[in-house]
Amino acid sequence: MDLDSFSVATFNLYNMQLPDRSMNPGQRVWTEAEYRRKVAFVADRLRDLRADIVGFQELWHADALAEALDRANLDDDYDLLAAPAVGTRIVCAAIVRKGLLRGDPEWVSSFPAALHLEDTVDPQAPDIEVGITGFSRPVLTFEVALRDAPPLTRVYVAHLKSKLPAEVHREPWYDPDVHAPHRTAIGSALSTIRRTAESAALRVLLTEVMKGTVTPVIVLGDLNDGQHSNTINILSEQPRYLVGDSRGGGDIALYTAQTLQEYRDTRDVYYTHVHEDLRESLDHVMVSEQFYDHSYRRQWLFDGLAITNDHLNDDSADVHREKGTTDHGIVMCRFRWRPASQG
Repeated sequence: MDLDSFSVATFNLYNMQLPDRSMNPGQRVWTEAEYRRKVAFVADRLRDLRADIVGFQELWHADALAEALDRANLDDDYDLLAAPAVGTRIVCAAIVRKGLLRGDPEWVSSFPAALHLEDTVDPQAPDIEVGITGFSRPVLTFEVALRDAPPLTRVYVAHLKSKLPAEVHREPWYDPDVHAPHRTAIGSALSTIRRTAESAALRVLLTEVMKGTVTPVIVLGDLNDGQHSNTINILSEQPRYLVGDSRGGGDIALYTAQTLQEYRDTRDVYYTHVHEDLRESLDHVMVSEQFYDHSYRRQWLFDGLAITNDHLNDDSADVHREKGTTDHGIVMCRFRWRPASQG
């Protein structure tokens, strides 16, 4: 089928696990009542969104998301991609409107072989070697047919390492007398190193698909960093956002929907997470030049972005248990079929 328009969304589910099943260390399990409220909240949001593709983060068990789809009366409308979600660790997942999915989804755990993070030739700096070999949360990737004619569109759903400091006090090298005063700094540095390595690994995967091709690419995810952060810059390749008519576009570039929206609306109210009264944009939709208005290889025109974040206004400690809400906003983007003129 040829779509004239479509929509995509990214949705962090905030530990969507079955009731009475363990989650992260030190985290209380969901009671039956809390779980029911959570399923109801997710179902309501999915019913409101009705996006063609939704990428999820923090899913523990596929049955929990399947129940939300059923409650929303959407289970017959979507393919659920959540095979690894068996309750033992959080994974990325997705729902894809029936008829769009092509082939089987894949969850990528290991970093690509082309990624090598070592620098020993800088005379002004000590040697550095980063030995991380895989994603903390496997990246989900799959293909969809938005139009009958090729190429297929490649979608990635990612969840990069959070900004929370690593729990270094559990490490065998940790000496309270030496390291305790610096625990937060060391833990935060480790989290940043891991997130940066994951961003670089995802960038390598993207480049291998995009370079020298016309493959449309969409990245959906809780990337745990802001629009202009170094990790997002690694992913995007920092393209120019041209204003002229279909004169630009980068072969391996990614364009953030947040920036695309800023060209349409001078009022910036984009935030998807609140922590200690700091509002941040951690959840992103990023697209290749085939979805960028001013690319001469454009196929789809950006048609707006919407944020669902009213549930973040109350950030009290137990609000998510009391109301079933998530701790991230939901980002949805729309696109219309309008290839750039080649005349």
